[in-house]
Amino acid sequence: MLGRRPRRAAVTGAGKGGKGGAGDAGRGRKGPARRAGAPAGRGAPAGRGAPRGGVARRARGDAAVASRRPPSPGRAPAGVGDGRVGERGQIRRRGLGGEQVEGRRAVRELLAVRRRPVRDVWLSDTVEQVGLIAEIVALADAAGVAVRSVSRARLDGEARTDAPQGVLAHAQELAEADLDDLCRPTADGTRPFLLVVDGVTDPHNLGALMRTAELAGATGVVLPRHRAAHVTPAVSKAAAGAIEHLPIAVVPGIPSALADLAAKAVWSVGLDAAAARSIYDLDLGTEAVALVVGAEGSGLSHLTRTRCDVLVAIPQRGRLGSLNVSAAGAVAAFEIARRRG
Repeated sequence: MLGRRPRRAAVTGAGKGGKGGAGDAGRGRKGPARRAGAPAGRGAPAGRGAPRGGVARRARGDAAVASRRPPSPGRAPAGVGDGRVGERGQIRRRGLGGEQVEGRRAVRELLAVRRRPVRDVWLSDTVEQVGLIAEIVALADAAGVAVRSVSRARLDGEARTDAPQGVLAHAQELAEADLDDLCRPTADGTRPFLLVVDGVTDPHNLGALMRTAELAGATGVVLPRHRAAHVTPAVSKAAAGAIEHLPIAVVPGIPSALADLAAKAVWSVGLDAAAARSIYDLDLGTEAVALVVGAEGSGLSHLTRTRCDVLVAIPQRGRLGSLNVSAAGAVAAFEIARRRG
């Protein structure tokens, strides 16, 4: 059980072990023991104590320089920069994104959930209004959202993904959730199950992680403000509508966020291919838990690794070094869901 975790020893490898890889991989460093006591109301594993004081230093990051040419209607500046240049050259804080949604499933969920205002929907004049397209038209009509029929060339020119599937929508930017709110049980009493993303920069990986997390019953997502993908059209398309269901908090740094989670009795489980413990050995029960996945290639950062309550690996029997971060996240998310079941 998490509450009876022994003090973590030097990492020796699990499954394949050893190699760094995407998402669940790391460098196999020795992780210092965590806090000496546990937050009130839960068992204290050996080596766990009060959350470390202080706030992790904010990564600086280079600000993304916006083009002097204004974006087309409904199009937000692209990129993974730390900020955008506003009036008089001042850098304003980068938002969560999500203003342009592409792909049939993603647009359908945008209209069905009604989490945020939608300005319009663009349909290619070459698509048949059957299946999901027919649902999109009906949902837009019910919500009073304008549906514009445009040429395929114009829609593809507006799109920021390779295959928008003949439909895109312009909507209000996603609102950021508060991390404290994500640490509370949901309205039906479900304890938090969070996906914490440490530096994933590939939008397809981030979108796939969100889609998996939503299907596994996650109650929220935590993203770093800098040096990571936010909700671009590619993310929203890969997420297939999950962004409309999952509240997303954006934090200055993942290590400091993990300290906040620990103070609120949320256990953090980090995926690390070199960890000595298997994901299948965890006994989560009804604990509030955060699954922490790392960047493509390098895995969890050193400070994030040391702030996790426990590191786990996915046992592997093949000859490749590691799983892709989205695949590793899927295995771990559904194992956690099964344990919580």
